[in-house]
Parts: sequence; structure tokens; C-alpha cells
Amino acid sequence: MGTDYKTLRVIPVSPALGAEISGVDIAAGIDDEQFAELQQAFIDYSVIFLRDQEITPDQHVEFAHRWGEININRFFQAAESHPMIAEVRKEAHQKANIGSSWHTDHSYDQIPAMGSILYAREVPQVGGDTLFASMYAAYDALSDGMKAMLSQMNAVHSSRHAFGEAAYAGVDMNDLGGRLGNTGAATQDAVHPVVIRHPLSGRPALYVNGDFTVRFDGWTREESQPLLDFLYAHACQNEFTCRLHWRKGSMAIWDNRATHHCALNDYHGERRLMHRITLEGVPLQAAA
Repeated sequence: MGTDYKTLRVIPVSPALGAEISGVDIAAGIDDEQFAELQQAFIDYSVIFLRDQEITPDQHVEFAHRWGEININRFFQAAESHPMIAEVRKEAHQKANIGSSWHTDHSYDQIPAMGSILYAREVPQVGGDTLFASMYAAYDALSDGMKAMLSQMNAVHSSRHAFGEAAYAGVDMNDLGGRLGNTGAATQDAVHPVVIRHPLSGRPALYVNGDFTVRFDGWTREESQPLLDFLYAHACQNEFTCRLHWRKGSMAIWDNRATHHCALNDYHGERRLMHRITLEGVPLQAAA
């Protein structure tokens, strides 16, 4: 990406996005120079992966505070004694996982989250990988005509259909096992540009996602759905993606404004426990 890193070893994991970072020990402490390079890698690659981090929940929270203010999740079960940490958990007997469809977190908020810091505490022997897709690459690959149209459009996002009472109709609540809830808090609605100017990189990025985007502003749902379906399929093409294989002690830090992600549900019969801290963002502006 052109950055000359002095305190980190940065290895890209795909042409579109993602890099593995070595030379970082969160528990031992990160000085200001190295943290600044870590932030630059985050901007350059949209998602960065750290391996073999042995940290406590307190150290996870302290590290997150260096990135910005923490957003306490409304709908996930919190880690015991650490309300700032959300559990992303699937027990061995449970069938459904969390985050199995392509999405970006918190787009339903008026000020969407900047990103997340996800830490692996228990992982299956095989499976449970996370896929990420670049919304820079997705935008760049659109035709000039599509870019011109989308640049003038906004989209409506909501938490109601995803986390409200209707979201759990017909769902086996025993299988959820207390992992998701608080349906009464699912009252968020927001309107954001379909193409945003990324607040850190300045690059244009596609900003609609299948979990939380409801329709285009000023359009009906019926009018919106065909174009939204095209954009969702377009955004997650293989050449725009990278894949993280988790090990215990792995950490991913991703930018919600520049990526989509999904968690594979291919480890039935094994437990997977991740700790996630979400970081507050800034208002989004249109690229046009």
C-alpha cells in the first residue's frame, strides 16, 4: 500500500484487503510509534489480523480505548463482569451461529460504528473462519453509469427487522441460548449515503448491506430490492474478499465503513467463543 512500516511486519493476505501483522504484543504494551503504525495498517488494509495474543478482558478493553470510545452492544450477551465486551458464542449443541450472512455492523445507527476488535478465546479444531469483503473494491468495479446513479442516492437502515420481535418469529429460542435478546431496544433507523467518502482514507466505498439496509430513501421496498440484491451479490465476489482462519489468541480489527464480513457456520458439535468490542465512529458523508 506504499507505507513504510518500521515497527511492524505487514503481510497482505489478498489483493483486495487484509493483512497479518507481526511484531505486536498487546499484553507487553504498545508504544505510541507502533500504535500509530497499527492505525495506518488499519487504514491501508481495512482489516488487520494479530496472532498469538495472550490478553485478559481488562487488557482487551484498555487496548480498545486507545482506538476510541467503546460502543456497548444492545443485543448481544455481554461477557461476565465486562459489559463493554460482547460475547459471540456458539455452544457445541447449538445449530445457528451469529453473523452468518454478509453484513456490516451497526449501520442502523445514526453514527455507525467505526469498527470492531474481535478476539478468539475458544475455537473449533477446524472451521469457524470469517470472510471479509472490500467495499472499496466493490465500488471501484461498478460501471461509471451505476456509480453516477448511486452517488446521488441514500439508503434506509434499521435494526427493527434484525433484532426486534419479528426477527425471532419461528426461531428456536432454545438454540439461541441467551446469546441474543433485548428485542425492545431494536428501535434504530438511519439514512446514510449509498456511496460514502471514507472518513480516514478519503476513498469512495459502497455502503449498503443485506442484514440492515431496508430500502433506498424515496423508493419503495419493492422498487429497491432488485437493485439491492444486485449490489449485495456484487459486493461479495471472491476477488473482493479475504479469509481469516482463527486460532486461540487471534485478533481481527476491521473497519465497518470499508468492509462486509460473515462468519462461517461449519463447525457443528464444537464450541466457539469470541470476545468483541465495538468502536464508536463518526457521521458518514456522501462521496459525491
